[in-house]
Amino acid sequence: MGLAEYMIVSEPDGWTVLHDGNAPHRYDTKEAAFEAAIAAASLAMRQGHEIHISVPGRDGGYKTPLGTEDVQGVL
Repeated sequence: MGLAEYMIVSEPDGWTVLHDGNAPHRYDTKEAAFEAAIAAASLAMRQGHEIHISVPGRDGGYKTPLGTEDVQGVL
């Protein structure tokens, strides 16, 4: 079987899951994008594929740990 790779990627207005060069859906949080990637990876795993999932940390301007905008200090 093949390799199914899912990359969580920061977008200006949220997050997306890059898979096979496509990123058709947008998510408000990194956590929501991760959950979508896990669901897709589960199906691929059942089909016998090797699975790779990558999720960026909050370092490097990736917003807060869960991937939402930092609203601290905003009234």
